[in-house]
Amino acid sequence: MTDRAPVPVGRGPATAVDDRRGPVRWPDRRLPRGLHPGAWWLWALGLATAASHTTNPLGLGLLVAVAALVVVRRRGDAPWALAFRMYLVLGAVIVAMRVVFRIVFGGGQGEHVLVRLPEIPLPEWAAGIRLFGPVAAEQLLGGFQDGLRLAAMLVCLGAANALANPKRLLKAVPGALYAVGTAVVVALSVAPQLVESVLRVRRARRLRGAPGRGVRALRGIALPVLADALDRSLALAAAMDSRGYGRTDAVPAGQRAVTGALVLGGLVGVCAGTYGLLDTTGSDHLGLPMLLAGLVVAVAGMLLAGRRVRRSRYRPDRWRPAELLVAGCGVTAAALTVLAGRVAPELLYPPVSPPTWPELTPLLLLAVAAGAAPAWLAPPPPLARPTRPPVPVSAATTDAARPTTSPAPVTGGHR
Repeated sequence: MTDRAPVPVGRGPATAVDDRRGPVRWPDRRLPRGLHPGAWWLWALGLATAASHTTNPLGLGLLVAVAALVVVRRRGDAPWALAFRMYLVLGAVIVAMRVVFRIVFGGGQGEHVLVRLPEIPLPEWAAGIRLFGPVAAEQLLGGFQDGLRLAAMLVCLGAANALANPKRLLKAVPGALYAVGTAVVVALSVAPQLVESVLRVRRARRLRGAPGRGVRALRGIALPVLADALDRSLALAAAMDSRGYGRTDAVPAGQRAVTGALVLGGLVGVCAGTYGLLDTTGSDHLGLPMLLAGLVVAVAGMLLAGRRVRRSRYRPDRWRPAELLVAGCGVTAAALTVLAGRVAPELLYPPVSPPTWPELTPLLLLAVAAGAAPAWLAPPPPLARPTRPPVPVSAATTDAARPTTSPAPVTGGHR
């Protein structure tokens, strides 16, 4: 029997059918490569900005779904790619905590009272604070919306942490922020390494037959994970010290003082200009000039500070059209959400009293679509361990492939 080549079916997705192996997916024609981490972080910051400008549960749920879709389609098999599930769990915990806080610290401001809990009396100096009491649906809905917005922002940043390579991100940090960037990248890589340690310890315990649940399992997992984290920290510190991290040339005290004053003054100017732009009661002529002046002074200070950091670059990361498209999708999602808030603010911030069913605006749907576009625009990530789909084996194939046994011929006998 000769093998037949996969034949595409219809005009649907890039799938094919093989009689022996079932559905087979056509490989992506683009060359697998890791996207620049700055592009992923700009995309995630755009989604987080869009989530911060709405309390609509439908819109926030769509943004969380978009972040999960992009992570599932474009994450690799590196250790930091396994940390996204932890951010989802943490987001659910945040939502639950906000709702519980509304119940504990008074949730009776509303017309639709769900349950009346016994109220705990407090002294006079705690006036305005109430423990328990009647619980209204309006306050629970408000706590749920606030918690969901914070959880959506956290999930968007967790998506960037699962997609972006922290080592390449360290290489892209400017020279002036090299020491700060080293600390930030090491801090960002703690969660993925912790998840990897937990998975490795659980796998080892499962192979030894140890129980995988309960307090005893938690006690047996926590100590090896902490020990592994300490060993990794010491190894990372030794590796960084052997490669000269943190070592700078001798810089005169005057130049160091001037550089610090320029950077600090520029950041203060940026903060003052941003506040002037956001404050509607002040003058608009003070915010923008202060912001531009602060940016100029801060950039000058960073350029001056970057001269004393001497380092070489091996194969510097360059921005290609894919990086620009991914970053542009995040910026577009944030801009469309801000525009939707100005056009129809009552739909992006649905009232909780009286409770109304949330609705989606066309601009918000376009923002969600723009945020989901990197799932197809970004190139597929390179996988260190390529996986093959399992081959289903039918009973007929098993019987056909099974060797037939026959009695051995008799070569000798009685003569």
